[in-house]
Amino acid sequence: MSARYRIAEAAVLLGVSDDTVRRWIDSGRLPASREGGGPAHVDGADLARLAAELHEAPEPGATRGSSARNRLAGIVTRVVRDTVMAQVEIQAGPFRLVSLMSREAADELGLEVGVRAVATVKATQVSVDVP
Repeated sequence: MSARYRIAEAAVLLGVSDDTVRRWIDSGRLPASREGGGPAHVDGADLARLAAELHEAPEPGATRGSSARNRLAGIVTRVVRDTVMAQVEIQAGPFRLVSLMSREAADELGLEVGVRAVATVKATQVSVDVP
């Protein structure tokens, strides 16, 4: 079962306002559900698909200030596992990050499409944490 996100959480992960997420829900661009008249929730897999569609890679050479301790919150958009390794793709705002890790680590973290994750970048290594 995929994770579910409130509108405010979805907005943070997509890098847009709550109102934008509500408009996308109202227009049918982003499916949402309500249970028992409660607040709307967005399925993590649907959110991951939209995150991947929304953000193209930055122009080559375009950078923002950074440090070796960058932590980029995002949503898992793809996980490919084999018997030993896993390739995990995360969309963090306009940035797509790919991490290679042991399959065991990916399984222990419960990394699946639609799960919120934080990529910690230091030099050429990307570590993935689950909040």
